[in-house]
Amino acid sequence: MTSKFARVLIAAAFIISITALAQTDSAAAAQPMPSAPSAAAAAPTTTGAGGTKIGTINVEQAIFATNEGQRDFEALSKKLEPKQNELKNMNDELESLKKQLNTQGDKLNDESRGTLVKQVEQKQKSFERAMQDARDDAQNQQNEIAQKILQKMAPLLVKYAGENGFGVIIDTSNPWPQGPVLWAGPSVDITKVVVDAYNVQSGVPAPAPSASKPAASKPAPTTKPATTPATKPQATAPPK
Repeated sequence: MTSKFARVLIAAAFIISITALAQTDSAAAAQPMPSAPSAAAAAPTTTGAGGTKIGTINVEQAIFATNEGQRDFEALSKKLEPKQNELKNMNDELESLKKQLNTQGDKLNDESRGTLVKQVEQKQKSFERAMQDARDDAQNQQNEIAQKILQKMAPLLVKYAGENGFGVIIDTSNPWPQGPVLWAGPSVDITKVVVDAYNVQSGVPAPAPSASKPAASKPAPTTKPATTPATKPQATAPPK
């Protein structure tokens, strides 16, 4: 479900949640974290300077890997299918007009060609507006799902860090150089442990496996047309 903008929102929300929870974690630390398969055994042992235990988590991956995330993003993809089909039809109509202009434009008189050019321009603008609106709407709904999951995941991560003696946990959602981590081995990654614990707490069952799509993959964008609109044809008059 995500673009660079979505990743920024997810990371910002995650940092805010962690900061707020860490300040009040001393009282909650005595409560055990929901059990997950091999959670204690999977705790990384890498330590930094001064003996600080360091871990990494791919927050974006964790959100999409939870049973709840897979369920909700799959539901969103199906919900957005009508809009995707609508955009495809608009794009097909636009491409048909462009093809007509390219193949018949030199055979038309000035008035007919000018009318066809205006039709292409108007439909191009309408399509671009509709596509941008659809992208914004899909992005907002994806962010709502991510925010909901993050609010419940952050306490689990803080509790896990406290119970396993972590001093630092770094988000690796963005690869270097956009993100802070140049390289980290799998032994320090706690993404799966946190996802397993989240699934235990949420009680949401794992989605049924699908032969056509991996169960844990991020949903494909649902607002892009099947074909990319071609460049606007040159008009007889200067473009607006």
